[in-house]
Amino acid sequence: MSWPAGFAVFLATIAMMEGVAYAAHRWVMHGPGWFLHASHHRPRTGPFEANDLYAVIFALPSILFLLGGVQLGWGDWATWMGAGIAAYGAIYFGFHDVIVHKRLPHGYVPRSRYMKRIVQAHRLHHATENKHGSVSFGFLWAPRADVLKGQLAASQSAQIRAPKTSLSPPLGEILDRGVERREL
Repeated sequence: MSWPAGFAVFLATIAMMEGVAYAAHRWVMHGPGWFLHASHHRPRTGPFEANDLYAVIFALPSILFLLGGVQLGWGDWATWMGAGIAAYGAIYFGFHDVIVHKRLPHGYVPRSRYMKRIVQAHRLHHATENKHGSVSFGFLWAPRADVLKGQLAASQSAQIRAPKTSLSPPLGEILDRGVERREL
């Protein structure tokens, strides 16, 4: 396989992984896999949470494709696909764990419209305490905040997280103005 064709497979795999991640997050993690993912919707008490096991689970296809492409003779397409899955995992880690959840210390402040939208969408996802009624399940693409706020407000099954302190604004005010300045 030529380098340009392989790179196209790599990029297509990254794009495809957003759909895979969305489906896994919405229908597995917020479904039968909630027993692991619930830890991610609660305050973390140490450096790790049960939800981190999903990183191991989702790394397995990448490892398999890389092994198949490099060692088992499946072809270059498998190597490029495995690399694309790994790249999506690295991008996910950067966006989700580092920028949004600040699991590694940094001074980055989202300034672009895109980054603000992604961070706000994920914070709105965490506005619920249970697996039902959450919004925004993707990681690299998210609907506009006003759309997500409307979905949260209209949800019959969402258990909206209580404010952290008595000084926190009421939910209606949060939904009206957004959650950019508030860690949910």
